[in-house]
Amino acid sequence: MTAEPLEIYLEEGDLERGLRDDVRAGLSAGRKWLPPKWFYDARGSELFEEITRLPEYYPTRAERAVLAAHAPDIAALTGAKTLIELGSGSSEKTRLLLDAFTRRGGLGTFVPLDVSVSALRGSTAQIAADYPRLRVRGIVGDFTRQLDRLPTGGRRLVVFLGGTIGNLLPAERAEFLMAMRAALEVGDWLLLGTDLVKDPSVIVPAYDDAAGVTAEFNRNVLHVINRELGADFDPAAFEHVAVWDSDHEWIEMRLRATRSMTVRVLGLTVDFAAGEELRTEVSAKFHPEGIAAELATAGFATAEFWTDPDALFGVTLARAR
Repeated sequence: MTAEPLEIYLEEGDLERGLRDDVRAGLSAGRKWLPPKWFYDARGSELFEEITRLPEYYPTRAERAVLAAHAPDIAALTGAKTLIELGSGSSEKTRLLLDAFTRRGGLGTFVPLDVSVSALRGSTAQIAADYPRLRVRGIVGDFTRQLDRLPTGGRRLVVFLGGTIGNLLPAERAEFLMAMRAALEVGDWLLLGTDLVKDPSVIVPAYDDAAGVTAEFNRNVLHVINRELGADFDPAAFEHVAVWDSDHEWIEMRLRATRSMTVRVLGLTVDFAAGEELRTEVSAKFHPEGIAAELATAGFATAEFWTDPDALFGVTLARAR
């Protein structure tokens, strides 16, 4: 079976407006910031795939181990007819679930949602070829804005992997989980991947690898802004910084100006002092009881919580109440 034509709810113009709005707001703030979603142009996506294979970067391996061990349990417990993946990318880890559902039988539709038309077109075609009995419906959309576009009917399992929920600040996270619950019916399921709190000596190197791949990934956001908005950032003049914030229990990635400079973008004149930092990502880490509490507040009941053998990463299966 071939993949169905993509359902597009997010156009290039929407992405450009979003980038402009974020750059204006973030670079005008007292403490400058940019959201991490703008890392991921084609080059950024390649760099992130490289990061996931680095020895320091444990989250991908740990989450994959959980899914490999418990995919059959997930298929049996949920009995889902439709599997929806948010921020799907290549859907590589999700294939463990698709394999388990295929062996069990009953799954009819796979719905990956991503902002990238090109990434979705490639991944949906490959999945349709590899799982010929599965209906594949790709949705081009932003999971923070287009949850109301998810297909309805049947027993649904929404999958949100990679610890991506940790990139949302607490208020944003609460808003997202409430919107997620509103998009589901009672009895639908959510599978959520979350990185766990652990010794910073394990966490920090995952965001500051010895080979410098994460540093290049971090600076890529400046290349994106230069290309898309005609800015004149000098990416080489910013050094990569990864800092553990013990109060908030999250890692922050920042870009630190190595000299004083002035950047022009969108009619703004943005001054950086030597040593000034631009925050580009927050990645929150979680305790199991905290995950369950946040889900409960949003209207979900935790059914199962699994970790890898080293308790580095957690995967929660929760049901909409």
